[in-house]
This record gives sequence, C-alpha cells and structure tokens, in this order.
Amino acid sequence: VQLQASGGGFVQAGGSLRLSCAASKRTTSNNGMGWFRQAPGKERESVAAISWRGGSELYADSVKGRFTISRDIAKNTVYLQMNSLKPEDTAVYYCAASRSPYGSSTAPAYNYWGQGTQVTVSS
Repeated sequence: VQLQASGGGFVQAGGSLRLSCAASKRTTSNNGMGWFRQAPGKERESVAAISWRGGSELYADSVKGRFTISRDIAKNTVYLQMNSLKPEDTAVYYCAASRSPYGSSTAPAYNYWGQGTQVTVSS
C-alpha cells in the first residue's frame, strides 16, 4: 500500500485545513488508518486514528474538538479536517495504514507511511 498525503499549507491561527491521504490500492476492512505529526526537534506524535470500518475514532487530547478524522472507502481516502488551528499545530503531518482493523495511537502499529505534508500555522 502506498499512501499520498496532501492538503498542507500555510494558514493563520484560527483557520482551517483539510488533509487527504489517498491509498494506492483498495484497502480492506482490515486496515486501520492514522494521522501523526512531527514538529522540528520533537518526536512524532499521534493525532487521530480510525477503524477502516468506521467509528472507533481516537484523538490526541490536544486536538479533541478541533480535528476530525474520516474516511471514504470508495475513494480509498482518509481525511483530517483541522479547525481552529493553533501555532502549536505546526508540523509535518503523516498518514499511516495498519494491517490491524483498528486505529491505534502508537506508531509501531502501522506498517505503511505516507511522505508527509507540511502544515504551518502563524500567530
């Protein structure tokens, strides 16, 4: 499975962006999906995850109520809607796919990673 993340960019604080992650082939109901991010000088951290069958969404405390993960099976695409963005959300965002049917907040649970898309939020 190859993953292509897109939708990053430059936005002012309080603004919104929607990230997309397109898979190269049709994923099965056994693929949990996740979004991670890594800011300069910091470790990669989980942002959100979703079961490929839908539901069972997980969010980092820092993004709850602001970010929403969703997926479109027909389009083989997972989305991350980011609202009320803050400067501390600035990072490279990565999407990932797992062989497990459930989303996870731990990076080792994922077998496939996209190339990352930069999100920059100005104050």
